[in-house]
Amino acid sequence: MKRTIIKIDEGLCNGCGVCVKGCHEGALQLINGKATLVSELYCDGLGACIGDCPEGAITLEERESEPYDEATVMERLMQKGEGVVLAHLKHLDEHDQHDLLKEAEAVLRKCSIPIPAYKKREIAGNSPRSFSTHHACPGSREMLYALPTEEPVSTAVQRGELQQWPVQLHLVSPTATFLRGADLLVAADCCAFTVGNFHQSYLKGKRLAIACPKLDQGKEIYIRKLAEMIDHGGINTLTVMIMEVPCCGGLLYLCEEARKAASRNIPLKLIRISLKGEQLEEKWV
Repeated sequence: MKRTIIKIDEGLCNGCGVCVKGCHEGALQLINGKATLVSELYCDGLGACIGDCPEGAITLEERESEPYDEATVMERLMQKGEGVVLAHLKHLDEHDQHDLLKEAEAVLRKCSIPIPAYKKREIAGNSPRSFSTHHACPGSREMLYALPTEEPVSTAVQRGELQQWPVQLHLVSPTATFLRGADLLVAADCCAFTVGNFHQSYLKGKRLAIACPKLDQGKEIYIRKLAEMIDHGGINTLTVMIMEVPCCGGLLYLCEEARKAASRNIPLKLIRISLKGEQLEEKWV
């Protein structure tokens, strides 16, 4: 079957083993000093290990693979103790993998093992789909920032730099006239709301397409569409702007795959933003 699964660049992997410790499913091991996917059955393809890798050696790809087997994973995890089982259940819950959670709970019941309290904290009177005070997943963890008060806030209306419509990647035609000869910025949805000067510092002079690699459907469509923008839309450069959270790395993967699929080879730049809106990285890839 074809599904999303991790890919490890051995050239970038330094053998630190951080991803191995972070993969509760046991899909990763250190072999000959390199992180190795030992069984596709154990890899759920959610990409939590991407954020653990300090070298950026782990990405997601869609390819033919053995189907993920939750029952097999649970049988292995139960041997490692309640703490590992709890971490696995929280991982599935934070990624809204409800079907897999049902399978995991069924295995625990079959083995007469109590189900740990892993679910997001429910607020009295609310539905089960309520909020929690903490998530292990950096992309879902609740945080509150204090805004600086040293600088006066300007009341002047700042000019926006958006030059076209639509902006959602699913809606942008790959042959839209505004793409011809343009520099395209593909930004994760959260970026514009996180970076205060997004328009002036990043969007100015560019065309825009926004997407969410975690929530959007049809990612293979994105790859084909971006490849068409390169070959037939006539864009000159491609800049991908993502947040520092692990799930956001999928957007870089989509852009890299699109460039591989295209017949034209155009420059691709990565900009990575912190959760507080600070630029962490800018490089050509």
